[in-house]
Amino acid sequence: MHQRRLLILDDDAVIGDTIRRIAQFAGMEVYYTPSPSEFLTLVSDWQPSHLALGLVMAEMDGVEVMRQLSLRGCGARIIIISGVGTRVRDAAARSAREHGLDIAGVLSKPFSSVALRQLLITAPEHGNPMAATRDATQAASVEIMPAMVEAAIRERHFHLAYQPKVDCYSGMLSGFEALARWHHAEHGVIGPEQFIPVAEANGLIQPLTDVLLDEALTWFQQTGRLLGQRGTILAVNISALSLTDHQLADRLRQKCKGLGIDPARIILEITESSAMYDPVASLELLTRLCTKGFHLSIDDFGTGYSSMLQLVRLPFSEIKIDRSFVITATTSAEALAVVRSIIQLGHSLGIPCTAEGVENQATVRLLRELACDHAQGDFIGQPMVPADLDQWCDENAQRVPANGQR
Repeated sequence: MHQRRLLILDDDAVIGDTIRRIAQFAGMEVYYTPSPSEFLTLVSDWQPSHLALGLVMAEMDGVEVMRQLSLRGCGARIIIISGVGTRVRDAAARSAREHGLDIAGVLSKPFSSVALRQLLITAPEHGNPMAATRDATQAASVEIMPAMVEAAIRERHFHLAYQPKVDCYSGMLSGFEALARWHHAEHGVIGPEQFIPVAEANGLIQPLTDVLLDEALTWFQQTGRLLGQRGTILAVNISALSLTDHQLADRLRQKCKGLGIDPARIILEITESSAMYDPVASLELLTRLCTKGFHLSIDDFGTGYSSMLQLVRLPFSEIKIDRSFVITATTSAEALAVVRSIIQLGHSLGIPCTAEGVENQATVRLLRELACDHAQGDFIGQPMVPADLDQWCDENAQRVPANGQR
């Protein structure tokens, strides 16, 4: 990909020419086209580093253009420039990010030359995190059969990666989240979104959960001896079906007792939809887990229809703010309002909040201003295998310093 090339798509020639002149003044090679089909061809053939496009066009709207860019694996930085309302522009940017595209910023027509130039010259602080995560953790789509999952459980082909979490104020390490991966000999690394539903639908989620818990707790028992003085917490994700497993609380307590792990250092993450799968059984199991000393976290908070109800109904000790809000909080007034409101709600209930999807220093600064408690994301540290975590801990004892400088 060329480092300083801008490709422009807008059916307004005046806008296109204005963008072209500003970019050329910034030292870029520039090509303008009003044709979406030509634009998509040039993305592949010309390999631009930056794209600028409108949203409202006769031949193909900008949202569809960005969907096509995602399908093509486009890694260019994208600037959305449109005269539609703020909420529509922000929604378009959010959709693009969730498709793995690198959105540099969103500008309203008419836009200032200074604002556009700033987006053109500013390098990404942490690359394209969503595309990187997708590429690193997900193999090409493959049909997963129950027998494949059963064999992988038996042969211990499922493993865990660990993503660090830090204290927002001090920048010090506060814990890790264990994330399941399937290392398949033929298909590469397969993400949980592909194999968890198969395990749930075929009575395999309990043995899979037990295998992953054994690996996570054994790793934490060994690592925790070194990190215990920092009060680190290990977070593990629990399936909706596991919340109907009446023996889970006792099995987990026994596993911790056998390894000498204080249950207070384990936090179980569940989504709101998981808690709704069987509300009565969920309430019983989660309450039992709390009586045994474990902590509970409500994951992806803010995305469900009854998040508030679940927060009051169940004994949660942490709120994890969904990454879709955190990623756009520095550019979207609506996302910022949601993040601020969740943090205020959590604190009013005495519940600390963790922001997922922290991908740059600007988001860290914002979270500190909002008094968020913890931060997690690729800017802090990507999910890592245990062999890489020791080096990360040595090099990042204070990954995000309290003064906001790296």
